Amino acid sequence: MSLTIKDLEQLQSQNPDLRMELVEGNIVVIGPSDYESDEIGSRLLTFLNVWVMPRKLGRVTGSSAGFILPSMETDETSGDTEKRNLRAPDVSFVRAERLKKTKRDFVELVPDLMVEVKSKSDRLKPLEEKIKLFLELGATVGILIDPDKLLVKVYRPHLEPVVLTDNDKLTIPELIPGWEIAIAELWPPEFD
Repeated sequence: MSLTIKDLEQLQSQNPDLRMELVEGNIVVIGPSDYESDEIGSRLLTFLNVWVMPRKLGRVTGSSAGFILPSMETDETSGDTEKRNLRAPDVSFVRAERLKKTKRDFVELVPDLMVEVKSKSDRLKPLEEKIKLFLELGATVGILIDPDKLLVKVYRPHLEPVVLTDNDKLTIPELIPGWEIAIAELWPPEFD
């Protein structure tokens, strides 16, 4: 039995403490992230917002924002939102001209930027597949942050991923002109 977005919404209302995605008609429960992974995602979200908000470049959201993705099917029912996937990247960015007004619902679009932060229990392959799916559907940039290896992989359509380490800077000039962050800044600080 293939589940729909309405099924997901009903389950979500009955289980508000659970994060869920709809993947190929199956509900996937997303466990909580480990503390460090969530802190890294929050740091990136903050650094992006500090640049994006005053320039009104677009919208930055965290791991709870759901995106209804276009169907990859080629049959006539592919326009039916009930058969689409609903996914939630750890951090996302949508350019202002693509989402002029925020919505009190899931949005039916692919974010321009999507970021996944590998948590302690995540496997790399599913995260990479999720990023590649978003790129195939129209995302401009996908980023994988791996705290275990202290590296960041930047994916762009039809290009090999670029691997960044502590001495490098992350830039996304095609979406967020002028913004940059040293990779070392993503990692949580240690306090004395």
